[in-house]
This record gives sequence, structure tokens and C-alpha cells, in this order.
Amino acid sequence: MTTVTEEDLKSLFARLAEAMTREKDRLCELDGVIGDADHGIAMELGFAAAAKAVSELDATTADPTLVFNTAAKSFLNAVGASSGPLYATALMRAGASAKGKTSLNDDDMVEIFAAFAKGIQDRGKAEVGEKTMVDAWAPAAAACRAARDQGLPLAACLAAALEAAQAGAEATKDMIAAKGRSSRLGERTLGHMDPGAASAVVMISCFHIHFTS
Repeated sequence: MTTVTEEDLKSLFARLAEAMTREKDRLCELDGVIGDADHGIAMELGFAAAAKAVSELDATTADPTLVFNTAAKSFLNAVGASSGPLYATALMRAGASAKGKTSLNDDDMVEIFAAFAKGIQDRGKAEVGEKTMVDAWAPAAAACRAARDQGLPLAACLAAALEAAQAGAEATKDMIAAKGRSSRLGERTLGHMDPGAASAVVMISCFHIHFTS
């Protein structure tokens, strides 16, 4: 059984920030085809701010909820684009799911992962098939929970989540955007991966690596 502390979560945010810096150009390139070409910049800014803010929390008083809530506020303050409110909501939901806990086990982390994904879907009011990040997050959360229901450990649950997210992101290439600015391009969005789904895969990969290593 995994035991996840606030220090583990702080290092997760550092990993996320590093990954978004590494993937920034690719995400901007994807966004340039069907959006404003700034998604990678927004994700880098958001997670850099979140990682810095949580790193400064007092380890003697911080708990998982405070880490997630601090990250949410910092992400929102740093990102004015649509991904700001979406990920801030997701992080707040994660914090609410962890409330009252000083550390997190496998079941807690699966619930947090599900709450995170649901927060994005609720805030964005998007459904699977509309060519958004939900096409990666929703199947990932479902696969993660299904794996846990089978009694699999957290690492295996996150492996299942990553596989589902990758398939979901790939599937967006065959969709016509129905949400956001890219929806105005209609059929011109066909053949291109949604940048939000692509960044979701980057995030879920970080979760998988972090809690497997």
C-alpha cells in the first residue's frame, strides 16, 4: 500500500512543472493548428507557479489538502487562459477529496484522481467526443478506478489511466471540435490532436512515473 505525504505531492508538482517546460513547444505547436498557440505557455506558467507555491509551504503544518488548494490558487493566478479555471477547479476538488487526511493511501489517490478529472469535466461542461482534455481525463479516471476495483495497486491503476488517456488523446484526431475557440474551425480541426488532451497525457504520465518510481 502506497503512503503519499504532502512532501510527495510537493515533488509531484515539481515534476509536473519540469514536464510542462519540456513539452511547452510541442503543446504550443498543437494549439497553433486549432487554437491560439499558447497552451504550452499556459501550462508551463501554471505548474511553475503551483510548484513554487507548494514548495514554500511549512512542512510541519501542511497537509495534502493545503498542497492542492495552494496549487489551485497559484495556477489560477498565473493562467488567464481557459485552462486556468479548469485546472484550478480540478485541484480544489482534489483538495476536498483529501480533506482531513495527513497522508494518502492507494484508495485515497484513486479518489483524488477521479475528483480531479470530474472537476475538469464539471467546470468545462464538456463530454467525451467533443475534442477537449476531457477525452483524455474521463477515460483515464474510469480506467484508474476500474483497476483499483480489481484490487490492483496504485502504480498499476495509474498505468491503466495513462494507457486510456493516450488512447483518448489519439482519438481526438478524428473529432470535430465542439467546445472553445477551435469549434469555430469546424472540420478543419479534423486530423489534429487536441492540445488539452495532449497536456493531460503529459500530466498523467507524471503521476504514473512519480508513484511507480
